[in-house]
Amino acid sequence: MTDAFIRGVRLRRGDVPDWSRYPFNLAAIRSLDALDLSARITFLCGENGSGKSTLLEAVAIACGLNPEGGSRQMRFSSRDTHSELHRYVTCIRGVRRERDAYFLRAESMYNVASQIDESESEMPGLLESYGGVSLHARSHGESFLALIQSRFRAGGLYILDEPEAPLSPMRQLTLLCELDRLCREGCQLIIATHSPILMSMPGARIYLLDERGITETPYEQTEHFTVSRAFFADPGRMLRLLLERERE
Repeated sequence: MTDAFIRGVRLRRGDVPDWSRYPFNLAAIRSLDALDLSARITFLCGENGSGKSTLLEAVAIACGLNPEGGSRQMRFSSRDTHSELHRYVTCIRGVRRERDAYFLRAESMYNVASQIDESESEMPGLLESYGGVSLHARSHGESFLALIQSRFRAGGLYILDEPEAPLSPMRQLTLLCELDRLCREGCQLIIATHSPILMSMPGARIYLLDERGITETPYEQTEHFTVSRAFFADPGRMLRLLLERERE
């Protein structure tokens, strides 16, 4: 995408204080030089602990977003748990500037919803941009979809950390349609995910983070796709193999 808001991210390797210290000791971070993020939608995938959320968080903070999530106007902090990686990365900007930006992360969504409710008294009408109802008055999954459907707008930069976490498979398909809408409306999305449903998005760039580093990977070659396909093709056989191995 030639008009990307964020064309990429670069790790200032010469400034890294200690490669044996977290998060620099993660294989994905250790191998990072410059990463192309210029696609309309980019997915970061990998096993738990591979560093995808850590890298995504660093990009969000480097873009001026609150570590716990929300827009650039949200500056609350309930607990300082983010890594220091953002201090050593530089976002490579495009010529266009986004009209809006938001960092959505599953683990701190409750805190963001509470902050929105508290800010409503100072900024009457704020809840209207979230569908007119407190996110706490919805289920966890409904609050995610309400935020994306009502709050996200055309021409925005949206960084999402595991947005599928509270969603059923059917609601993940709904989210997939919303991501497509946002892409058509000129948005740029960078998403860390485990969901093979979301990663099926046409035209998406997928990066796999593992012990080899960061590798651009076709959708059909991701473990998320191959494992899911193998399981659903013959769940009985897969279960027998897994459980027999576990019982040995």
